[in-house]
Amino acid sequence: MSPKSVFGWIFKLGLLIFLYLLFWIGGTIFLNADFPTTPSEPGLVEEIPGLLILSIINVVVVVSLILSSHWRGWRLALILALAHYGTSTFITQVETWYFLNDLTVPPAMLPGLFLMGLPVSFIFIPLAVLVCGRWKGIAKDQWNPNPAMTTKQLILKLTVVSIIYVIIYWCAGYFIAWQNPELREFYGSPGEIVPFWEHTFETIRNSPDLLILQLIRGLLFALFVLPLIRGSAVNPWLTALLIGLLLAIPHFGHIIANPLIPIASVRLSHMLETATSTFLFGLIIVWLLHRKHNGIKDLV
Repeated sequence: MSPKSVFGWIFKLGLLIFLYLLFWIGGTIFLNADFPTTPSEPGLVEEIPGLLILSIINVVVVVSLILSSHWRGWRLALILALAHYGTSTFITQVETWYFLNDLTVPPAMLPGLFLMGLPVSFIFIPLAVLVCGRWKGIAKDQWNPNPAMTTKQLILKLTVVSIIYVIIYWCAGYFIAWQNPELREFYGSPGEIVPFWEHTFETIRNSPDLLILQLIRGLLFALFVLPLIRGSAVNPWLTALLIGLLLAIPHFGHIIANPLIPIASVRLSHMLETATSTFLFGLIIVWLLHRKHNGIKDLV
């Protein structure tokens, strides 16, 4: 790249980081309910530096997804906006609703939590596509956007993906987050930790809706990112890395203080749990869905 191109991209990234911060903070106007009065313990990073760090990371991933896609124009903007909103806001806040509705999130706040991600996903991302010069034009090589697999195989793979998500979610939840006694107490299970299989069977017996919810979340993750996978112009390994980061980065938000999860150790445990598990799950989604597999030997 020429020095002019380098400076041009530095300017573009600086502009996009500013716009991301603007729309991210602007989304908080939807939070018209009162926050919990319990003070939040400090985060790993102070709020302003943390917001800047998170903005930079998010912008880099969004720009990378834009530049690595065969899609162009409004199709790219819409596909990426839906994937971003679905994975970073909708699926995440569904779990907020399930776990925190009776703890720290007042019912009046829930709609705002789902709405606050709209400006970034549906205003910032189209602007990012425009700034990155991907609003017009077509890919230089021939490309067929239709899935290489049959409908039957796609349905089978989506079913497998959902089951894999439940396994990863449950194992990460127990072996990472649930090991923290402060986290167990926060969610109403103080005392010694229950053995894994006993804990699992108790949940299946007492809260089967949790596992059903996670099956649905796993399916939604795959459906939201499938168009990005089908439109990727880079090799599967780089595609998997970008999809994994797209799923994992929203959970980095736990580095800053949050009155909805006021205990610092609980936020840290959740970050380690969810960032690692969703990143791994993103890799698996791409591995399964990026092309047709004819058999077990073709999967390895």
